[in-house]
Amino acid sequence: MNKMQDTAHSVFGIFGNVTALFLFLAPMITFWRIIKSKSTEQFSGIPYVMTLLNCLLSFWYGLPFVSKHNLLVSTINGTGAGIEIIYVLIFIVYAPKKERTKILGLFAFVLTFFAAVVLISLLALHGNARKLFCGFAAAVFSIIMYGSPLSIMRTVIKTKSVEFMPFFLSLFCFLCGTSWFIFGLLGNDPFVYVNNGFGSFLGALQLILYFIYRKNKGKDKNENKSTCVASVELGLPDKPNEDKEPSNTKGAQNGHV
Repeated sequence: MNKMQDTAHSVFGIFGNVTALFLFLAPMITFWRIIKSKSTEQFSGIPYVMTLLNCLLSFWYGLPFVSKHNLLVSTINGTGAGIEIIYVLIFIVYAPKKERTKILGLFAFVLTFFAAVVLISLLALHGNARKLFCGFAAAVFSIIMYGSPLSIMRTVIKTKSVEFMPFFLSLFCFLCGTSWFIFGLLGNDPFVYVNNGFGSFLGALQLILYFIYRKNKGKDKNENKSTCVASVELGLPDKPNEDKEPSNTKGAQNGHV
């Protein structure tokens, strides 16, 4: 990597950190509501646990002894993992018993799976084999996380309304994916640019849908404001519930790389 390429690589990595941090912090609105009401209501904790796994795997992959020139991948995903752990713990505290048990079990699985990846990569693999193993694991879960807005996009097309797809979250999803896509290209790392290229493409589709249906944002914006934010963070069911926040077990915010 020459000096100019190295500078551009760092710039896009820093920009990717900023946009990803915005996406990681977006659910604070949801969790402030949970804390105030002392109830998880109809929210799902699954997206936050799965995003935690993605952050942990990407954090591990970005470390210098696993892959070179990817330290900025580790910084944001390490930060993201810390934020997601806080979200998960808050959810566990306020969730009903049945839901708490389910999320605790999934949380334990995530930590066990990550520990297994770490131990295998440290004890059984070295050099390029370690990079391939960790990179593949991180890329697979990153693609799964990036695919979470598909349910929201389907709803936008079905309802011909962007009521549940706020512009700025869609914009930051696109900017985040694009930043890390270019970062990966400059670093010649397919485990960074392939999954984030997919994320950038989906982000672009969200923006296109927004501009197609932007004139139709629902009848009562104020009434649905909190629902809009929650639906993007957690995904959206096929038919929004008029009385409660929408629940989902698939989606997650896209603040990952």
